[in-house]
Amino acid sequence: MEKIMIQVGNLAMAAELNNTPTARKILEALPIESTVNVWGEEIYFDISLEIDLEPEARAEVEVGALAYWPTGTAFCIFFGPTPVSTDAKPRAYSPVNIFGHVSGDPTRFKAVASGAKIRITRAQV
Repeated sequence: MEKIMIQVGNLAMAAELNNTPTARKILEALPIESTVNVWGEEIYFDISLEIDLEPEARAEVEVGALAYWPTGTAFCIFFGPTPVSTDAKPRAYSPVNIFGHVSGDPTRFKAVASGAKIRITRAQV
Protein backbone atom coordinates (compact mmCIF):
# COMPACT_ATOMS: atom_id res chain seq x y z
CA MET A 1 0.00 0.00 0.00
CA GLU A 2 1.45 3.35 -1.06
CA LYS A 3 1.65 6.18 1.46
CA ILE A 4 1.56 9.94 0.99
CA MET A 5 2.22 12.97 3.20
CA ILE A 6 -0.24 15.84 3.41
CA GLN A 7 1.31 19.14 4.56
CA VAL A 8 -0.81 22.21 5.33
CA GLY A 9 0.96 24.88 7.35
CA ASN A 10 2.24 23.24 10.54
CA LEU A 11 0.02 20.19 10.07
CA ALA A 12 1.58 17.08 8.52
CA MET A 13 -0.52 13.93 8.16
CA ALA A 14 0.29 10.59 6.57
CA ALA A 15 -2.28 8.76 4.48
CA GLU A 16 -2.54 5.36 2.81
CA LEU A 17 -3.74 4.92 -0.73
CA ASN A 18 -5.98 2.12 -1.96
CA ASN A 19 -5.11 0.08 -5.02
CA THR A 20 -7.43 1.90 -7.44
CA PRO A 21 -7.03 3.63 -10.82
CA THR A 22 -7.65 7.01 -9.13
CA ALA A 23 -4.98 6.39 -6.47
CA ARG A 24 -2.44 5.39 -9.14
CA LYS A 25 -3.12 8.51 -11.23
CA ILE A 26 -2.78 10.79 -8.21
CA LEU A 27 0.42 9.04 -7.13
CA GLU A 28 1.88 9.57 -10.62
CA ALA A 29 1.04 13.30 -10.43
CA LEU A 30 2.89 13.91 -7.14
CA PRO A 31 4.03 16.29 -5.83
CA ILE A 32 0.81 18.30 -5.90
CA GLU A 33 0.53 21.85 -4.56
CA SER A 34 -2.73 23.76 -4.36
CA THR A 35 -4.91 26.11 -2.29
CA VAL A 36 -7.45 24.70 0.17
CA ASN A 37 -11.19 25.33 0.18
CA VAL A 38 -13.20 24.41 3.29
CA TRP A 39 -16.77 23.07 2.98
CA GLY A 40 -18.20 22.05 6.34
CA GLU A 41 -15.79 19.44 7.69
CA GLU A 42 -14.17 18.73 4.35
CA ILE A 43 -11.22 20.33 2.68
CA TYR A 44 -10.85 20.12 -1.07
CA PHE A 45 -8.48 21.55 -3.62
CA ASP A 46 -8.06 21.51 -7.38
CA ILE A 47 -5.50 19.06 -8.74
CA SER A 48 -6.24 19.59 -12.46
CA LEU A 49 -6.41 15.86 -13.21
CA GLU A 50 -9.20 14.47 -15.37
CA ILE A 51 -10.19 11.13 -13.80
CA ASP A 52 -13.42 9.31 -14.61
CA LEU A 53 -15.96 8.33 -11.98
CA GLU A 54 -15.22 4.77 -10.86
CA PRO A 55 -17.99 2.13 -10.58
CA GLU A 56 -17.69 2.15 -6.75
CA ALA A 57 -18.03 5.96 -6.50
CA ARG A 58 -20.44 7.20 -3.84
CA ALA A 59 -21.50 10.30 -1.94
CA GLU A 60 -21.60 8.74 1.56
CA VAL A 61 -18.03 8.55 2.86
CA GLU A 62 -16.22 7.79 6.11
CA VAL A 63 -14.37 10.23 8.37
CA GLY A 64 -10.76 10.27 7.17
CA ALA A 65 -11.58 9.31 3.57
CA LEU A 66 -9.49 10.67 0.72
CA ALA A 67 -11.58 11.10 -2.39
CA TYR A 68 -11.43 12.55 -5.89
CA TRP A 69 -14.38 14.65 -7.05
CA PRO A 70 -14.55 14.43 -10.87
CA THR A 71 -16.99 17.34 -11.18
CA GLY A 72 -14.48 19.76 -9.69
CA THR A 73 -11.22 17.91 -10.49
CA ALA A 74 -10.62 18.07 -6.74
CA PHE A 75 -8.79 16.08 -4.08
CA CYS A 76 -11.05 15.88 -1.00
CA ILE A 77 -10.29 15.08 2.64
CA PHE A 78 -13.34 14.36 4.81
CA PHE A 79 -13.14 14.78 8.59
CA GLY A 80 -16.79 15.28 9.61
CA PRO A 81 -20.22 16.32 8.33
CA THR A 82 -20.57 18.58 5.31
CA PRO A 83 -23.44 20.97 4.47
CA VAL A 84 -25.27 18.12 2.63
CA SER A 85 -24.82 15.52 5.38
CA THR A 86 -28.02 14.04 6.81
CA ASP A 87 -26.34 12.84 10.02
CA ALA A 88 -22.88 13.00 11.64
CA LYS A 89 -21.22 11.22 8.71
CA PRO A 90 -19.49 13.08 5.89
CA ARG A 91 -21.33 13.30 2.59
CA ALA A 92 -19.87 14.56 -0.68
CA TYR A 93 -21.85 17.00 -2.81
CA SER A 94 -22.02 14.34 -5.53
CA PRO A 95 -20.34 10.91 -5.99
CA VAL A 96 -16.59 10.74 -5.44
CA ASN A 97 -13.90 8.11 -6.01
CA ILE A 98 -12.60 6.93 -2.64
CA PHE A 99 -8.86 6.34 -3.08
CA GLY A 100 -7.38 6.26 0.42
CA HIS A 101 -7.64 7.30 4.05
CA VAL A 102 -5.83 9.48 6.56
CA SER A 103 -3.58 7.72 9.08
CA GLY A 104 -4.18 9.22 12.51
CA ASP A 105 -6.82 11.69 13.64
CA PRO A 106 -8.48 13.33 10.61
CA THR A 107 -10.26 15.88 12.83
CA ARG A 108 -6.91 17.69 13.05
CA PHE A 109 -7.88 19.14 9.64
CA LYS A 110 -10.47 21.30 11.46
CA ALA A 111 -7.60 23.76 12.08
CA VAL A 112 -7.11 24.32 8.31
CA ALA A 113 -8.59 27.51 6.83
CA SER A 114 -9.67 28.29 3.27
CA GLY A 115 -6.80 29.78 1.32
CA ALA A 116 -4.12 27.70 3.06
CA LYS A 117 -1.42 26.20 0.85
CA ILE A 118 -1.34 22.40 0.71
CA ARG A 119 1.36 20.05 -0.56
CA ILE A 120 0.95 16.32 -1.20
CA THR A 121 4.10 14.18 -1.61
CA ARG A 122 5.07 10.52 -1.52
CA ALA A 123 5.86 9.43 2.02
CA GLN A 124 9.51 8.63 2.64
CA VAL A 125 9.88 5.00 3.71
